[in-house]
Formats: sequence, structure tokens, C-alpha cells
Amino acid sequence: MAEGSKPLPGALRWRLGDLTVTVLNDGYLQGSIDLVTGISKAEAGALQAAGFRAEAPRLTLNAFLITGPGRKPVLIDTGFGGFGGDTLGRVPAALALTGVKPEEIETVLLTHLHPDHAGGLLAGEGKAAYPNAEIVVHADEVAHWLGDGALARAPEEAKPYFEIAAKATAPYAGRTRTIGGGEEVVPGVTAVHLPGHTPGHTGFRITSGDRALMMWTDVVHLPAIQFKQPEAGVSFDVDGDQARATRKRILDEVAGSRSFIGGSHLEFPALGYVVREGAGYSFVPELWVAAQ
Repeated sequence: MAEGSKPLPGALRWRLGDLTVTVLNDGYLQGSIDLVTGISKAEAGALQAAGFRAEAPRLTLNAFLITGPGRKPVLIDTGFGGFGGDTLGRVPAALALTGVKPEEIETVLLTHLHPDHAGGLLAGEGKAAYPNAEIVVHADEVAHWLGDGALARAPEEAKPYFEIAAKATAPYAGRTRTIGGGEEVVPGVTAVHLPGHTPGHTGFRITSGDRALMMWTDVVHLPAIQFKQPEAGVSFDVDGDQARATRKRILDEVAGSRSFIGGSHLEFPALGYVVREGAGYSFVPELWVAAQ
């Protein structure tokens, strides 16, 4: 690919009280309509078309950086790293735009251990991309992906996910903190357990002063489909029924409270609001202004 045709890194800063939350785009994963569960492929394709999206969806992938006065940078998720294809692995380039160096990051909050969220923990074979960081992850997530006998019990088609989770987290074995839901994991950031997509799937509520952002990670993967039809899931949900129940509950909560939200797979820059629309919902992007 010619240098002039390479995509520019994606990074967008947003002020949240005394904090700055920067959305870091990792690229996109090319999917197919076959990954949609819970509704017919015809309905899924029609929703994609109504949303001006191709039938074969592209799944946007984002990580989030939290910075502020008197605190070390915190990273939420790391992107795919070297485990994805050419359209992925762009978090390091986006992070470089912020002026934050990987060695300055003290904490990496992991929403879950799927490779598109944890793969970027590595910077080469066995080498930590964030050499001074503690990783923080829900205890149920560790038990599912890394517990004794986890790989042996895994379905054959899922074994690569388990292998990547083990490989990506190995350099951090001595600096891994497990959490539950509802606890403050670093100042101003509270874990919100959102089980279903994976057992320890966790969002993070970021609060500063009277401002808050709910980073809900993988509650929605396919915005054109799942806001309109929350019954729709994805084939890589570990527990599809529980993921569906979690999605319905969170959509109802954030729409009712008019909460500011962000998501790993919402289209960049992935910040906005949810409103009720008939039997479903719509996503309203936050207005981006350069002064921010």
C-alpha cells in the first residue's frame, strides 16, 4: 500500500470534568451477516441497508485513554495488536498522537479477554506492550479464559481465543489484579459487570465532578442492527441469552437516564446517547467540536 493511501491514526479527545477521555481507533474487523444471531439474516440485512451499511458489516474497534492532572494515564483495552489483519492494530499509532508513551501507562483496564480487546497487550513475542502497567480484569473472566483446564474444556472452534488470552496476559502474570463489579478500580472509574458476551465482561463508568461516561464495551457490536433490534446477538457471545438480557437492560437504563456513553464497537468516535424509538432505540452521536 502506498504511503499516501494508509489510513491516518484515529484519536479524539473529550473533556469530562477534570479528566480527558481520548478515543483511540484500532481499525475495523470485516464481518459477515452470518455472525448475527437471534434474528433472521433477512431482517439483519434489511437493518444494515436501512442504516446505509453494507450487508457484510464492518465492526469498528476502539480503546479509551483516561488522563488528568495528578494521575498516571489509564488505558481501557488495547486493541487487536498483532493478532488481527491489516485493518487492525492501530491503537499504538493513535496513542502516539496523544503524546502518552506506553511506558507511562500505569493501569490497563480490560473489559474482557477476547483478542480484539487484549491482543494489544503484546508488543512482539512474549514482550509487554505496556511494561510498567498493572492489568485489571474481572475475576470471572480470568477463571473462564485462564483458569486450570480452561483450554482443555474449550470448544474446538474457540480454542484460539483461549490461547491468545493466555499468550497476551502472560507477561503481566505478576501484576494482574482481579476485580468484581461495582467497585472503584482507579480513582473516578467504577467497574460495571455486564455478563453474557463473556462471563466477566465489564464496562467502566468514568466520573469527574458532575460529568460521567459509561463505557459499555461490547453491549452493541453492530449499531445499525442492535439498537433497532436488541434481540440480535453475535455468534461469539459466550452466553447469548444472558448477553441479550444485559443489552436490553443497559439500553433501557441509559436511554431512561440520558446517560453519556461510549462503546468499543460504536462507530468512531463512539461517544453519544441512546434514545427510545418505538420498540427499539437509536444512537445519537455527541457533537464533536475542535475546542474540546
